[in-house]
Amino acid sequence: MSRRSRQKNKKNKTMAPTMVYDDVCEEEDMSIITSSENSHFIFTIDTRLLIDPRLVFIHKLIGEGNCSRVYAGMFESKPVAVKVIQPMRTSDVLFEHKERFEREVTIQSKTNHPNIVQLVGASVDPAMFLITELMSGGTLQKYLLSVRPSRLDLELSLSFALDISRAMEYLHDIGIIHRDLKPGNLLLTEDHKSVKVGDFGLAKELMTNEMTCEAGTYRWMAPEVFSRESLQIGTKKHYDHKVDVYSFAIILWELLTNESPYKGRNMLAIAYAAIAKKERPSLENLPNDVVPLLQSCWSEDPSCRPEFTEITRHLEDVLERIKGSENSSSFNDSTMATIDNHSKSNSDETKDHEQLIVNGKGGHVKKSKHGTPFFICFNDCLCE
Repeated sequence: MSRRSRQKNKKNKTMAPTMVYDDVCEEEDMSIITSSENSHFIFTIDTRLLIDPRLVFIHKLIGEGNCSRVYAGMFESKPVAVKVIQPMRTSDVLFEHKERFEREVTIQSKTNHPNIVQLVGASVDPAMFLITELMSGGTLQKYLLSVRPSRLDLELSLSFALDISRAMEYLHDIGIIHRDLKPGNLLLTEDHKSVKVGDFGLAKELMTNEMTCEAGTYRWMAPEVFSRESLQIGTKKHYDHKVDVYSFAIILWELLTNESPYKGRNMLAIAYAAIAKKERPSLENLPNDVVPLLQSCWSEDPSCRPEFTEITRHLEDVLERIKGSENSSSFNDSTMATIDNHSKSNSDETKDHEQLIVNGKGGHVKKSKHGTPFFICFNDCLCE
């Protein structure tokens, strides 16, 4: 057989759809020592979420993490994404990874929002996997890299940010903290016009030093999540939903600049810059209406960060002004001047309107009869 023929056969074999069930059964004859501790885990996932693994077919590999692989696949004749937990056999998966998987399935099953990746179902035997809708546009991280060094259209950048904010507003309203908000966990529709929040895999116990070992997480992690002192095993860190707001700010900055935050620095250098030096990405050449929002969202003090309700409202206002301007297709000085001038011209009109303003100390919402944009209320926090 010629070399070309062998390569062709190898390619066809790789792309041929296979059943997850069959892949696991092929490993049954392998001599693998299974931990008795792992086999004692009892899943309590709602049976209505469980599907027959024999109906799931996997195609090409589209993503890979520390303990999982994601494939494009088919389920009941519909395209789906299949996240398979590694190792392939459930009996070989670590106890804590089973806990995390169950938590991920349970949490994602509670969500129902147009900007959140929809869970289709899950399976726990003979392999652990969950299936979601397939987002053909790939991750936001890959999309930004594909157009770098060019910047995204300003309107598109803020539209993406608004999608994320709406999703996070919904999650916080139902008591869910994502904890790992970053471009790699944000997925695009096929037309690259909309973003959905995905990957609910990071469990609570991973928000310690262990979680920060994951590549890239440091860049989007809130300062309060970093360990400033050594903690005993089992000690829990105290933080709230505002960690997601900080992560969102870094993502918003990336959307506006298409640059990597803290580029060229390792994890320890990023942690030192964010905590000890209180360093944040540069605000140079960013729209005037967005700068105060960024500053408040990545504030050192979590109580000074706005709720996503306020973030959503502010982004909607900015986008409405941009769409009303003639030159909103490029990210330039004239665009920023247009936004700023429009804001000033409307300041008198809004003086008698009631607006929701966040109380910087408690994070609670109160009403004000002043026409000041909501993010101005964070000035006291930012000046401390």
